[in-house]
Amino acid sequence: MKTELHAKAVKAAYFSIFGNAVLAIIKGVTGIFGNSYALIADAIESTTDVFSSLLVLFGLKYSARPADENHPYGHGRVEPLITFAVVGFLVVSATIIVMESIENIQTPHKVPKPYTLIVLAAIILTKEIFYRFINKKSDETKSSSLKADAWHHRSDAITSLMAFIGISIALFMGKGYETADDWAALFASGFILYNAYLILRPALGEIMDEHVYDDMVEEIREISQKEKGVIETEKCYIRKTGMTYHVDLHVIVDGELSVNEGHKISHDLKDRLLHEMPEIADILIHIEPDNIKHS
Repeated sequence: MKTELHAKAVKAAYFSIFGNAVLAIIKGVTGIFGNSYALIADAIESTTDVFSSLLVLFGLKYSARPADENHPYGHGRVEPLITFAVVGFLVVSATIIVMESIENIQTPHKVPKPYTLIVLAAIILTKEIFYRFINKKSDETKSSSLKADAWHHRSDAITSLMAFIGISIALFMGKGYETADDWAALFASGFILYNAYLILRPALGEIMDEHVYDDMVEEIREISQKEKGVIETEKCYIRKTGMTYHVDLHVIVDGELSVNEGHKISHDLKDRLLHEMPEIADILIHIEPDNIKHS
């Protein structure tokens, strides 16, 4: 199942790369010939999207490497690191758009062509479809870098929406409103930076081993209670590494059992958990006797 999830995530990354490349070309050509600086700014962001999606693809492939002597927990932690890089691309995109917008606001130019609205409407719809598709795949695979890529599509859709609004104002209001699409692009950069924060926050939590897995802990406890010899579960710590999890679990058993019997319970429980919860890469079970006070 782990291999299947990884293959699914890689396919989604390839989909992002191809889609962003096509849309960047469409936006750039339409923006140049349609006199829309907002569309040109949008094309710049889509171009950075291509590079960020390539990074995501690299991260997904690297994270799939098996554990080795230097990386006993595997290579999954590269995923949040790639997410940080994607956030960096978003910040760079927003900065470029701000600089271009301010310069274009100060430069007299023609009103965008009406057909740019048709192109933008199609782009907004396409980008929202991309977002929903990639976001669904990120939820299925638990990939933080894929989640970041999904939000990159959403930020692109927002930028295009702002451009659509700005061009509409410029076209319908006429003379004196030629820079409306530039103001729209400037406004959109704020949304991009906000999305960058939304992407950064969970990735930072993953690096810091933040506990956000209450539902998973509850499932582990319920499964453990079914194992013969387990009286109760105590501490349960979970850390995410890429698309899988590593678990530390304390289990309370009869204190009169022999070491061999406690050892068997531990291994039987580990086998059961790994079978019923394939998203767990490994689990360390610590046996506690029931005749001492636990804290």
